[in-house]
Amino acid sequence: MFKNLTDDELAELDDLTVMKTAGKNDFIYFPKEPSKILFFLKAGRIKIGSYSEDGKEIIKAILYPGEVYGEIGIVGKESRKDFAVAMDAETRMCTLNVDQFKKMMEANDQLSLAVTKTIREKLRNIERRLESLIFKDARERIIDFMKEMAEKYGKKIGVEVLVKHDLTHQDMANLTATSRQTVTTVLNDL
Repeated sequence: MFKNLTDDELAELDDLTVMKTAGKNDFIYFPKEPSKILFFLKAGRIKIGSYSEDGKEIIKAILYPGEVYGEIGIVGKESRKDFAVAMDAETRMCTLNVDQFKKMMEANDQLSLAVTKTIREKLRNIERRLESLIFKDARERIIDFMKEMAEKYGKKIGVEVLVKHDLTHQDMANLTATSRQTVTTVLNDL
């Protein structure tokens, strides 16, 4: 996102950001909080989700270093609808005030384009997940999830791909709109 910024713009960005650290299971933000801060994940993982009316957790995304989150404020939403939780000890992120970031975007067309591309990619992912929920059965959704993890985060070792993760079967179930039992059964079958 920042590859087209000048050295001066990068220095300004560095001055405006604040580095924060969170421990495992610490909430970064809650639903209904003002969406005035943008986050850039530096280390660790973040779980983005929401709760259904009956209190069931719905995981929308697992984020890895280099990803941006909390960007809903950029598009004018006053408050957050989801939550963000650190999944690892020593999760580090840079924070930036949304209004300051908007000023940087106004001054730099390339940055605005990069933000647009980031938001577009997130919308594509949401659209793909929705299509998966509508058109695929639980087994296919779990397999697709595993393929996506391999493509995004896997390391090729010979003809196989290794994906290191700490996701529980319940996490995978929440991400694929299935049950923990179904995830366990499909993984055992595979």
